[in-house]
Amino acid sequence: MDELPIGRRVAYWRARRRMSQQVFADRLGKSKSWVDKVERGVRRLDKFSVVYEIADVLQLDVQLLLGRDPERRPDSVNCIDQVEVEEIRSALERYDQISAFFYAPPEPPPLVEMNKAVTHAWQTYQHAKYGVLARALPKMLREGQAADAAYASTEHGHAAAHQLAQVYQLASSTLRKLGEHEQSWLADDRSIAVSQRAGDQLLAGTATYRVASALLALGRARPALEVNVNIANRLAPGNGEPATPERLSVYGMLLLQGAMAAARLGDSATVRDLISGAEDAAREIGGDQNHYWTSFGPTNVELHRAAAAVELGDGKVAVSTHENHLDGNGFAALMPERRAHHYIDLARGLAQVGDVERASEMLLEGDRLAPSEIRCRPIAHEVLSDVLRRTRGTPSAPVAELAETMGVGA
Repeated sequence: MDELPIGRRVAYWRARRRMSQQVFADRLGKSKSWVDKVERGVRRLDKFSVVYEIADVLQLDVQLLLGRDPERRPDSVNCIDQVEVEEIRSALERYDQISAFFYAPPEPPPLVEMNKAVTHAWQTYQHAKYGVLARALPKMLREGQAADAAYASTEHGHAAAHQLAQVYQLASSTLRKLGEHEQSWLADDRSIAVSQRAGDQLLAGTATYRVASALLALGRARPALEVNVNIANRLAPGNGEPATPERLSVYGMLLLQGAMAAARLGDSATVRDLISGAEDAAREIGGDQNHYWTSFGPTNVELHRAAAAVELGDGKVAVSTHENHLDGNGFAALMPERRAHHYIDLARGLAQVGDVERASEMLLEGDRLAPSEIRCRPIAHEVLSDVLRRTRGTPSAPVAELAETMGVGA
């Protein structure tokens, strides 16, 4: 992309930010015609002040607009920057399976080493170390694709596909957290296909609820609901299938993600039905588990009950769920990503009932627990901005410091 004229780079990043020319022009204080001429190269961008203003609106390092490699920012240690986005995109654009049809694949990495790397990557994700994971993902994707292509026709084919499917899911989940929804959907769509080659229904089930999460983030709540429910019905214990903790965990998470999609649609009855089904599955498991990296169990059911209430606009129910139904020991035992995510949902619920002071406290608690979950996620930025806007007088010093660190204003 470096060889493109600057106008084309502006058009590319404007489209990536899902802005129309009119919206982009309004934010710049320019006319739509001016934007169109810049993007077509009819009008030159010869003032650095304007280039910097465009980069600010597009939330980019200005070096990207100038066709240079951006310097990694100090605050990207815990988050993701455009360098990493482009590296992950490049890795996703590889088609080693097709290439292997025509050429001998390169020497693949040992599957034992890949398995260790994937396990470590899941632990990194569940500790909300998104910047660390983002920098590891391109290499993991390339090695996973190479292994899948090399081992496809051997006795290790299923194992290689299993590892690659997990890497795709890791990429999808990380990208979705950080607002890169289109690439998130692409990664998980790939994971579904590879999971089928791995011959693992439950792995395909986890890929399903993650691709549904990406669809939901893209505003596609109806298909997200349908795909979760359809696959949950196929994985439901019974009909000769054993009710193992692994199956119950994946089945339960499909129901919970379906409930989130139903909440986005305003369908409270379906939310209740799906959460009730997940509650039954969690009760049958008997406690909180982490099979297939789902963190599924009674505690996660309550977290989703609160999150769905927030989506339905009922912050009072969300706060009550947290205060009266959440097991403290179970919550404390969850991975940092899950707990910090819940603090964001709880902050949204508290803001809905007008308790902005406690809402800000929840964001601070989440930041102490897992800084990347708060500082890197667009939804957390939105919540903090809302809290600041509704705070009477000057916010507390910790809240003001967090806002400054995140670059968030009222």
